[in-house]
Formats: sequence, C-alpha cells, structure tokens
Amino acid sequence: MLEKIRLDKWLWAARFFKTRSCAARAIEAGHVHHQGQRAKCALPLKVGDLIKVQAAHGVFEVHILQLSQQRGSAETARALYQETPESSIRRERDRYAQQLQPHFDHPDIKGRPSKKWRRQLQQAMDRQES
Repeated sequence: MLEKIRLDKWLWAARFFKTRSCAARAIEAGHVHHQGQRAKCALPLKVGDLIKVQAAHGVFEVHILQLSQQRGSAETARALYQETPESSIRRERDRYAQQLQPHFDHPDIKGRPSKKWRRQLQQAMDRQES
C-alpha cells in the first residue's frame, strides 16, 4: 500500500487530466490547490487530503480516499476520491447555467460557409439594404 504519491501522478491516475504532462501544466498554471494553498507537482499526497482541481470539464473539490500510481478504468479512478457535496452542487448549477446561455452558432454550419450558404447570406443582406 502506498503512503505518499506525487500530485501530478495522482491527478493523471484519477483521470482529471489525459496525460501526466497536462496535469503538470495545470498545476504550474495554478489550477490545482492542496488544502487551500497553491500546489506543486512533486507535492506528496496522503489519504484524506483536500484538493481543488480546475479542469476543462469543471471545478472539482475532492477528498483523497486512495492512492494509485497506475491509471485504470473510470470506475477505478472514481474510487480514488470523493467529491464534496458543495462541489457537486456547484458543478450542477454551473452546468444548468451553461444550458440557459444563448447559442449563436447555426447547427448546420461547421467551419467556413459553403458557396450556397454564401449566396443565401448575400441575398439576405441585399434584401435588408433594399
């Protein structure tokens, strides 16, 4: 049984980041806090520590339940930590607020407009000017 493990390695094993180098970059950028303080990559973690992680898929505040140096399945990764109730409520609230935001992109358009779409845009603009 492990007693201590590096923070960047644990974040990778817990599937907060896709690679260990991505975890290290996030830590260096200040997106990870340990016990309320800005963390460093080589910080030794222990069971029971509180970590706040700001990842692309949300902001998580978790208590460490287990230590692991190996990246496993998603079920194994979820067993490594327990998210605080306040954190899960905050993430749900943020997700709901994001759904309420207006979306300005057209569902049929991806990338540059096609020749047909440009003609339709030009015709609509010509009608507005008339």
